[in-house]
Amino acid sequence: MKSSVFAQSAEPDVFSDAMRLLNALPQPVVAIDGEGRVREVNIAAENFFDMGRASLQRSRLVDLMPFGSPVLQLVEEAMSAEAPINGYKLDVSSPRTGSGRLVDAFVAPLPQTDGGVVLMLQERSIAEKMDRQLIHRGAARSVTALGAMLAHEIKNPLSGIRGAAQLLDSAVSDEDRALTRLICDETDRIVKLVDRMESFSDEPPGGRESLNIHAVLDHVRMVAQAGFARHIRFELAYDPSLPHVLGSRDQLVQVFLNLVKNASEAIDQGGVDGEIVLSTAYRPGVRLKTKAAADPVSLPLEVCVRDNGPGVPPDIASHLFDPFVTTKSSGTGLGLALVAKVIGDHGGVVEFESLPRRTTFRVLLPLETGRSGRASEAQ
Repeated sequence: MKSSVFAQSAEPDVFSDAMRLLNALPQPVVAIDGEGRVREVNIAAENFFDMGRASLQRSRLVDLMPFGSPVLQLVEEAMSAEAPINGYKLDVSSPRTGSGRLVDAFVAPLPQTDGGVVLMLQERSIAEKMDRQLIHRGAARSVTALGAMLAHEIKNPLSGIRGAAQLLDSAVSDEDRALTRLICDETDRIVKLVDRMESFSDEPPGGRESLNIHAVLDHVRMVAQAGFARHIRFELAYDPSLPHVLGSRDQLVQVFLNLVKNASEAIDQGGVDGEIVLSTAYRPGVRLKTKAAADPVSLPLEVCVRDNGPGVPPDIASHLFDPFVTTKSSGTGLGLALVAKVIGDHGGVVEFESLPRRTTFRVLLPLETGRSGRASEAQ
C-alpha cells in the first residue's frame, strides 16, 4: 500500500491548510499518482478543464489532455527521472480546453507518493491575449480622428446633395424619380455609417455609476428576445455574489447588445438550434499593466457571451477587433472595434475563443473601487 500525501486521513489539518494555499493560486495545479490518475486539484484546475473536482478525481491525466500532448511526455519523464522537468509553449488545445491554448508546464515529484508528481500549468495565452487587446484598443482609437473628420467634411456636403436631390424629385419624370430617391437613400446610408464612426471618440465614458452587471445583462437579454433573438434560447449562469462594477450603463448595454446580436447572427448563418449563454464569474489573478508608470490593474470580473454557432473563420480571427473587419455581407465591421474601445475605456479587456458550436466572447472588467482603493462588494 502506498504511503502518500494523497491519504487525507493522515493529517487532515495540514492537508486542509495545503489545499487552501493551492486554491489561492491562479494557476491550475494537479496532483497525479504513479499510475497517472488524478488525485487532487485546485479550483484553478477545475476552471481550466471545465470540470468539477469529483469528476477530475475519477479521471486519468491522459483523458484530460489531447492525444500526444507534450505535457503527458513531460509527466512521464518526471516520474521516470524522479526530478523536476519544465516545458514551455506547449499546445493543450482540445474541445474541453478550447483552441489556441498554450501553456508552460512545471512537473515535480511528490515525496512519499511512490512515483506521484504535481503538475502546474501557466497559461501563456493570458499574456498574449493582453498584448493583442492593447493592439485592438489602439486600432479602435486609430479611427477616432477619421470619425471626427468624416463628421465635418462629409456630413455637411451630403446634406446639400440630399437637399438637391429632393428639389429635383419634384421636377423630373416618374422614370427618373427612382434615381433621385436612390441618391437620397444612399446619402442616408452614408450618414448612418458616419454616425457610427463618431462613436469612436477620446472622451472617457460619461455618467459612470456603480452597476450590478446582472441588471445590465438582463436588460440586454430582454431587448434581444423582444427583437432579433426571439427565436433563440437563452441560458443564464450568473455568480450571485459578484461585486459591482463602475461604468456607464448605456455604453455597457451597447457592448453586450452588440455581442449578443453578433452571436444571434452567427447562429442564423449556421442554421443550428440556437442557444446563447450569458455567464458571470469572479476570476482573481488576472492583472493588466497598460502604461509603464502605472500599477497593474486587477480584472477579476468576468462576463461571457457564448453561442453554439459555426465559429469565427480562422482567416479573420486575429483581426476580428480591427475596424472594418466583418464576416457579414451587409456589416460595417465597426461593432467589435467599438466593443474593444468601450471596454478599454472602462479599464477592461475583451477576448474570444472560437470552436465549432462553441464561440465565447469574454469581457474582463475591474471592480468598483472606493476612495480607499479597495473593491466594493455588491450588496
